Amino acid sequence: MIAANTAKSREKNVDDAPEGVDPNVPNVARMYDYFLDGKDNFAADRAAAEQILKTFPHTKEAARSNRAFLRRAVRHLVDEGARQIVDLGAGLPTQGNTHEIAPEARVVYVDYDAVVCVHGRALLARRDNVDFLQADVREPEALLDKLDGMVDFDRPVAFLMLTVLHFVPGDHAHEVVRKLRDASAPGSHLVVSHAVDPTPDVTPQALEVYRRATAALNLRTREEIERFFDGYELAEPGLVYPYDWRTDDPGDPGKGITFGYVGVGRKP
Repeated sequence: MIAANTAKSREKNVDDAPEGVDPNVPNVARMYDYFLDGKDNFAADRAAAEQILKTFPHTKEAARSNRAFLRRAVRHLVDEGARQIVDLGAGLPTQGNTHEIAPEARVVYVDYDAVVCVHGRALLARRDNVDFLQADVREPEALLDKLDGMVDFDRPVAFLMLTVLHFVPGDHAHEVVRKLRDASAPGSHLVVSHAVDPTPDVTPQALEVYRRATAALNLRTREEIERFFDGYELAEPGLVYPYDWRTDDPGDPGKGITFGYVGVGRKP
């Protein structure tokens, strides 16, 4: 892990912002990067993230636990024979990226944020089997059109949707997943992590922070999250807290974190 003083010395300022990017508006991907102790964030992102931490002090541990779940889930996909993986709402590059865990697979990272795509493409510039696509998961038809040719939809495709569906409002989130499921072949997979409302009395404060950022947060109940797996067979142990999904590291920082549920499904 980067030492605190080193990370601080590499923090971005407004002069580092790419053209067309407003560094004064908190960005959910860069806030997540901050929770993971990354360096690709601006002052507005750090201030918004600190507001979240005041309400939910364990958010950093939850973010790290979510990344640990991603690694376990991708290893499971590889064991299941997955050779095409689409990582939706991929966020900023960090340690333990999908293509590093599944080096033999065709991996397409997808994000709608220009800054994310710039960083992603720079990281992946020399990798033949990996691409970074700028597209919006909230527009599934356009997304599928862009993916056509990048992946073979006549063969199984694994869709990773970690901490992305809670940024898609209402029933539209379930419609997005349904369209991705219908476009994919039998044997395809869906991987989801999604936030729930752990403390109704204080959560409105956190929701307001995200409303002022680039994407509003939409919390759902466990039952609503489980509906994303309609048409899929849930792998054991089902829909659970991140730490409880096949944890192989007793030091996982997510033990006891109950901010959301995770699951892995297979289309029969």
